[in-house]
Amino acid sequence: MKAIPVFFDSRMVADANSFSPSAAKPAAAVESWRALGVPLSIETFSPVTRPQIKLAHDPAFVDALLDLRIANGFGNRSPAVAASLPYTSGSMLAAAQEALTNGIGAVSPTSGFHHAHYASAGAFCSLNGIMVAALNLPGVRVGLLDLDAHDPDGVRDIVAQLGLSIPIQHGKGTPATAERWLQKLPALIVEAFIDCDLLLVQLGADPHVEDDLGTGWLTSDQLRRRDEAVFRICRAIRLPVAWCLAGGYQKPLRRVLDIHDATMQACAGAWL
Repeated sequence: MKAIPVFFDSRMVADANSFSPSAAKPAAAVESWRALGVPLSIETFSPVTRPQIKLAHDPAFVDALLDLRIANGFGNRSPAVAASLPYTSGSMLAAAQEALTNGIGAVSPTSGFHHAHYASAGAFCSLNGIMVAALNLPGVRVGLLDLDAHDPDGVRDIVAQLGLSIPIQHGKGTPATAERWLQKLPALIVEAFIDCDLLLVQLGADPHVEDDLGTGWLTSDQLRRRDEAVFRICRAIRLPVAWCLAGGYQKPLRRVLDIHDATMQACAGAWL
């Protein structure tokens, strides 16, 4: 791999009029990554269609959400947010498809997926792009590693509602357990996902000790080592990875972007 594939389109960006920066963060993250000097390949992609979204969500919910008849995950009925949703999920699906093709990985600079349930939005998440991607990859054995600060309750709900069998691991702990967890992380990934064809990974910034909404258990250095461990072990066992940003709520946004920059640098160190 000579450059890291990043699936970005300006139409995936919206002003959600919210405390959460997730709807507007893709553009800021890509701009910040460009400044790092890491070789990136910014790729185009197609938005997902309503039938594709409905593989993961209740059809009536999808229509009501996109037609602005119910509130999105930010608690409003913003046309801009609704218009962005096929692109955010489309980015995640495109990254997953590219990771399967190149055998290493790809990036979706998106947030706001894992709290969207089968028939409801919530907690800054309108559609569950993780599950939209997973369910539009027929015949592919997909695993989910969620390293956001918060449990992927929306993912678990969709898996339960649809009777799916998808291995899910969520990283959580306390400052006292952080080093032990980091040591065990590579083995956990091998044990949980060795039989998968693809790993979808959320590398959240909100486990940071100073995050406003997170659980506060990892330092900047520990987050960097977390990401390095994920990329290195997946490369070692030849497990393709499609990763996205997930949460991060520190102010100013630059503090969140610094964490996402470290993730991209860890990715480059393993993939390039």
